[in-house]
Amino acid sequence: MSRLTVKKIQALESPGMYGDGGTLFLRVAPGGSKQWIQRLTINGKRRDIGLGGWPVVTLAEARDTAIDNRRAVRAGRDPLAERRKAAMPTFREAAIRTHKSLAATWRSGKVAAVWMQRMENHAFPRLGDMPVDRIGRDNILQVLTPIWTTKAETARKLRMYIRQSLQWCVAHGFIDVNHAGENIDGALPKMPSVKQHLRALPYREVPDALETVDAGGASAAAKNCMRWVVLTACRSGEARGAQWSEIDMEARVWIVPGNRMKTGVEHRVPITDALLPVIEAARELDDGSGLLFPSPMKRGNPISDMTLTKVLRDTGLAERATVHGFRSSFRDWCAETGKPRDIAEQALAHTVQGVEGAYLRSDILERRRGVMEAWAAHCTGERGKVVKGAFGS
Repeated sequence: MSRLTVKKIQALESPGMYGDGGTLFLRVAPGGSKQWIQRLTINGKRRDIGLGGWPVVTLAEARDTAIDNRRAVRAGRDPLAERRKAAMPTFREAAIRTHKSLAATWRSGKVAAVWMQRMENHAFPRLGDMPVDRIGRDNILQVLTPIWTTKAETARKLRMYIRQSLQWCVAHGFIDVNHAGENIDGALPKMPSVKQHLRALPYREVPDALETVDAGGASAAAKNCMRWVVLTACRSGEARGAQWSEIDMEARVWIVPGNRMKTGVEHRVPITDALLPVIEAARELDDGSGLLFPSPMKRGNPISDMTLTKVLRDTGLAERATVHGFRSSFRDWCAETGKPRDIAEQALAHTVQGVEGAYLRSDILERRRGVMEAWAAHCTGERGKVVKGAFGS
C-alpha cells in the first residue's frame, strides 16, 4: 500500500529513507535534497537504483518507473544495465531539453535567453559534444574555475545551469551522480571576500539576482514573496504576512496596518505595474487563508523567514546578500540616482528623527509612487522606461 503523498514529501526534513510501499523509497539527504531510490534483487544481489530527484521526478512518475523495473526483473532482465546501455545524450542535447522543461516556470523570455546564452558562451565549448556519462568533476571545474573569481555572479549562475542539466540526466537515468553538485565545493577557488556586515547586493546586480531567483527551484509562493520584498523594499515579515484585505486595487496601494509594522504606524506602499503580475500569480495560489503568500507546506500559515533565506542559499546569493539587504540595495539606488532623502526614508518606513521628522506629517504617497515605479523598472530590466514622477516631482 502506498504511504507517501505529495504533502508528506514536502514536509519531510529529517535525513533518512522513507518507504512508499514495495520497493520504492525516498531518500532525504542531510542537505535537504530528496532522491527516489528503488531497491531490487537482481541476479541474487540487492541493487539500489536511483530514479531521479524529487520534485523533478514526481511521485506518480517514480511509482510508474518502479513498476516497470519490477516487471523487467521478473522477466529476467536487468533494468540497471539496460539503462546504462541506452544511447547517451550529449551535454548540449541534455541542456536544450532541460531548458525546454524549465522555460514554462520562468516569468519572461529574457530569463530563458540568458540561461542559454551563458551555456553557449561558457559551457558548450568544453562540454557541449561530450556524452553526459563521460562528464566528470574535472570537466566541470575546467569550465568554472577560470571565471569563478573574475566573473563571480556569472560563474554561480553557470554552475546552477550545469547542475540543472545534469540533474535532468540523473532524473532520466542517464547518470547516477551530479558532478556539478556539492562534491566540487572544495575544489573551487574562494570567492572574493565580502564584508559580512554589508550582506547586500550592489543595486546594479539586483536585476540579475531576481532572474537567478526566477530560474531556481523554489516554490512559486517563495519566488512571488521574494519579488514582492525586492520591488516594495519592505521588510520580510511585512511581505510574508501580507493579507488580501490590505490590497486596494482601485487605489493601487498596499496598506500595512500598524500592528504589523516595526514602527507601529500604518504604512502605505504604492502598487507598481511590476507588482501586478505578482498579485495575479498570488491569486492562483490562494488557499483561502487570506494570505498573499501562503506556505505550500503548512496550509493557512505564511511562508517562513527561513524559506526566503533558503531561496538565497539555493541560488548562491546568500554569500553576499540577506533578504533584508535588498532594502539597503534600494537605499543605495536612491542615493546614487538622486532620489530625495525624504522619499527614500518614507519608502523604507523609517522614522525620521529631529526637526525634519516633526514637520513631516504626510507620507508623500504619490511622490513615492513615481520613485517606486522607477525602482521596479530598474529591477525588472526596463531601465529605459520613462516613468512619470520618477524623481519625486
